[in-house]
Amino acid sequence: MKVYIAGKITGNPNYKRQFAKAERELKTQGHTTMNPAVLPDGFEHHEYMKICFSMIDICDSVFFLSNWNDSIGAQMEHIYARATGKGLLF
Repeated sequence: MKVYIAGKITGNPNYKRQFAKAERELKTQGHTTMNPAVLPDGFEHHEYMKICFSMIDICDSVFFLSNWNDSIGAQMEHIYARATGKGLLF
């Protein structure tokens, strides 16, 4: 299954480690992952969201890190994933 990883990035100094850990665990389970934590710096929030929504579009499910509810972007991804019929993994 193709799985997008969602969680708090902005204001989270540990986001790269948290996303990488989730990615490793999902890959161990046999999934292909899309990890937004590897996107380059320099874009505006709305531009990142366009990229992330496109990543969600090609995935079957979205895995939400435990801190997802502390992130406006991850909350938007949750709404988008539900609206587009993606599986939700927690």
